[in-house]
Amino acid sequence: MSSSDRSQAVGVNKSYEIRTYGCQMNVHDSERLSGLLEEAGYVPAPKDGDGADVVVFNTCAVRENADNRLYGNLGQLAPKKAARPGMQIAVGGCLAQKDRDTIVKKAPWVDVVFGTHNIGKLPVLLERARVQEEAQVEIAESLEAFPSTLPTRRESAYAAWVSISVGCNNTCTFCIVPALRGKEKDRRPGDILAEIEALVSEGVSEITLLGQNVNAYGSDIGDREAFSKLLRACGTIEGLERVRFTSPHPRDFTDDVIAAMAETPNVMPQLHMPLQSGSDRVLKAMRRSYRQERFLGIIEKVRAAMPDAALSTDIIVGFPGETEEDFEQTLHTVRESRFAQAFTFQYSKRPGTPAADMEGQIPKAVVQERYERLVALQEEISWAENKKQVGRTLEVLVAEGEGRKDEATHRLSGRAADNRLVHFTRPDEPVRPGDVVTVEITYAAPHHLLAEGPAKAVRRTRAGDAWEKRNAAPADKPKGVLLGLPTIGAPAPSPAPTAGCGCD
Repeated sequence: MSSSDRSQAVGVNKSYEIRTYGCQMNVHDSERLSGLLEEAGYVPAPKDGDGADVVVFNTCAVRENADNRLYGNLGQLAPKKAARPGMQIAVGGCLAQKDRDTIVKKAPWVDVVFGTHNIGKLPVLLERARVQEEAQVEIAESLEAFPSTLPTRRESAYAAWVSISVGCNNTCTFCIVPALRGKEKDRRPGDILAEIEALVSEGVSEITLLGQNVNAYGSDIGDREAFSKLLRACGTIEGLERVRFTSPHPRDFTDDVIAAMAETPNVMPQLHMPLQSGSDRVLKAMRRSYRQERFLGIIEKVRAAMPDAALSTDIIVGFPGETEEDFEQTLHTVRESRFAQAFTFQYSKRPGTPAADMEGQIPKAVVQERYERLVALQEEISWAENKKQVGRTLEVLVAEGEGRKDEATHRLSGRAADNRLVHFTRPDEPVRPGDVVTVEITYAAPHHLLAEGPAKAVRRTRAGDAWEKRNAAPADKPKGVLLGLPTIGAPAPSPAPTAGCGCD
């Protein structure tokens, strides 16, 4: 969408709120929606206010009850809208792409419905709905422009998502994402690196390369080693301290990527590698293009190249047709892999996916029992792996919002290089999010580490300067592109979508 198109939408003095559901792709899309609205004159609604003039739902279609959740929230807003003249409601994201006209039929008080391919049209659609006094439904069937060309309002100053591709070429039977976000489209390497350099120049010290199937990058541009080359190129950017990526697919995880990770100092020793199931039979039914032996082989190579790497994964329990023997194979793979952390899911039907109509749907009670056994095993492994960190000295990037009890415990929180969550005693000198604190680990729990002694060192950084500058700015700071990454807390053991909607 051109700047002239965007300028048609004017929301001066109107407030907005965005409610985001789903994966990191949705979170990053919401940053763009915020940027678009602020460029058009809207301002963020105060958290302690009486509501927003525009409420945008950025939806996810992964969970079985995603639509029920949406319509329940829309129903709660109906009386508020009736009592607030001029209030508008917009629905975007994967569920909007999927359900289209159904949303307006079920919730006629919705003003705008837009899809995953045309998020840049939101301000124009809001203005058109206001002028014409009727709902605007516009769903593009293919990507109109790569989303990173849109203005972005990022949520913090020291770390940022950077999309390298959108869409997915896989056909996993439990996943609807390819049907909603389309085939993979890759950005040009030069555009990606230019965005990273711009972010670093503004103070960002950590970036996360983002894609539905991030390490398949290059398939659209005809270079099978494009992803490893991109990782190495990130290593040449001065001031970029930490590089992460999510989520890769075992099919595309090649030796050149492992070598690039191990040989590029600012690529962090952390890997999220979705397993989904340890059973070859279930993997075949899922249309996953690897088997247990291939997955464990990747883990072995990663550990040989990076002995201190922390590994995490996604696992689905109770996929249609899963037997007790199949589930035991998943437990075996978990024991062999020694994940530091696992995002575990109880299978639920994704409407529109082949798996939803498969025979052999597993009773809820069986799924629950298996899920509890898996969680118990992973908790045991996570705790044992974290205990290995006790006595180690780690550099922690101080984060904002990671420690819910920090004020009460007089601690700060952040992430170690391997992405483990660390709570540490607050140093005597001022420390800001984005600064780096060196601490010695004294205690380990399954989901976090604790450093109870005094900090060994505090390094004030340009990222901390950027955070301080942002938070010192007046509330009516000018509109435009801001920088940073929304805080992602420690994962809970309950099922919740993760990177790539948990389908990678």
